[in-house]
Amino acid sequence: METQVDSCRQERAEILVVDDEAIIREVLTDLLTSQGYHVDTAENGLAALQKIFEKTYNLVITDLKMPVMGGAELLAALAERQLKVMVIIMTAYATVETAIQTMKNGAYDYIMKPFKIDELLLVVDRALQKERLERENVQLKEVQRLYQISEAMASTLSLTRVLESVLETAKQEVEADAVSLVLWNERDRRWHSETVDSEMQGLRDDDLEGLLDYGALQDLHASGRPVLLSGRDMEPYVRRAVNSGKRLYSLVSVPLVFRGRVLGMLNLFSFTPGRVFQEGQRKSLVILAGRAASAVENARLHTELKELFLQTIEGFAFAIDAKDPYTHGHSRRVTEYCGWIAERLGLGQSEIEEIRHAAILHDIGKIGLRIESLNKPGRLTPEEVESFRTHPEKGRRILAPIRFLSDLVPVIYHHHERYDGKGYPDGIAGERIPLGARILAVADSYDAMTSDRPYRAAMTPSQAVQELLTHAGSQFDPAIVRVFVEVLCEKFPGRIQSG
Repeated sequence: METQVDSCRQERAEILVVDDEAIIREVLTDLLTSQGYHVDTAENGLAALQKIFEKTYNLVITDLKMPVMGGAELLAALAERQLKVMVIIMTAYATVETAIQTMKNGAYDYIMKPFKIDELLLVVDRALQKERLERENVQLKEVQRLYQISEAMASTLSLTRVLESVLETAKQEVEADAVSLVLWNERDRRWHSETVDSEMQGLRDDDLEGLLDYGALQDLHASGRPVLLSGRDMEPYVRRAVNSGKRLYSLVSVPLVFRGRVLGMLNLFSFTPGRVFQEGQRKSLVILAGRAASAVENARLHTELKELFLQTIEGFAFAIDAKDPYTHGHSRRVTEYCGWIAERLGLGQSEIEEIRHAAILHDIGKIGLRIESLNKPGRLTPEEVESFRTHPEKGRRILAPIRFLSDLVPVIYHHHERYDGKGYPDGIAGERIPLGARILAVADSYDAMTSDRPYRAAMTPSQAVQELLTHAGSQFDPAIVRVFVEVLCEKFPGRIQSG
């Protein structure tokens, strides 16, 4: 039956022996190598620290008294740099006080020189067993967190949110200094949409852009070999030095694969001395990448279906405009005006797009109306007015069943409300009216006033602006009127008089 000691040895633990006496280093190297461990050596603490910067060790066995840097100073240097390494101290001058102090400074245990082989091996085995259990416990917690986060990630259909979640999660889970994610465009046969996230002081996002040779990394992924690199092993895959002059110590890369198709690549960087990525961390990232690939594919399909459906609905909206010679191009112009207002108000890109989509579709409820009855030269009958006023409700009924258009429905439904509460369909007032609907009301009214109607000629832009200013605070949100007038005056200097 395999023991935990055997298991530790089979993992071929990495041990660093630090002693200023060459004979001690040689004896320990021969002894530990014969037990199945891989052993490196250093002649003092400073040399050991440099090796720890370059490579991760499961255990460090160091003498207490050495020139240049002793074992106590090495422990302090490791603690200062937050490098978690299991350390055993060797000393020929042990006292109870010495033992207590080394343990307080972070050593796992200490052994006396001259040491007995059996005692040394027992201490080494116990230390490696503890190190392995701690490492596995950390990895288990990481995997659990990854599953929880990936479940949440899979619940969103926004590609932007998926990518942001992947970057943030990956960076935190493996304590990376920076992370980049690129997507593969099958149609163009190229990598694109490189997204970079770095919070390390002195490291800019553009330091990483174009840093890696994605083609070479993809070939390595395709070979089935894990991409877990450090030192000179990274050179074939790094195109240039980092612009900020920082040194890259370790790189891990995992592909995003969905049903055999490569969708992208997730790359994590360590610029911190001594922080070298481990196989357990790479395996955790493989789990994240698998869930990320599914989420990316779902988000892409959702985006494509949404765009296709929007095009269809927009086609209906533009068809309504085309049926009426007096409103031809109306929805497109209103959409442009709404975009100008939303941008000037400083809204986010997603909010601007929502308002623009709502503007395109704001008259979709007119599909069932008799346009010719609304375009007669004389006044509308009460029945015709009531019929016209049903189009916001009809628009809501048409769009409400379409889940991804749900955010547009309140804007479309309320775009005929008045700021003073005397509008329709619900008679709500002020900021109870959705912001998008208040923007749309101003843009819609301006375009209606500056367009010919069978019962009147179009107003000039200046006349329409004056009407907006006159009714600001009653029919329209005065802040939005003010912003729209400012934009019009800038875009059409000399043509608009708002005085």
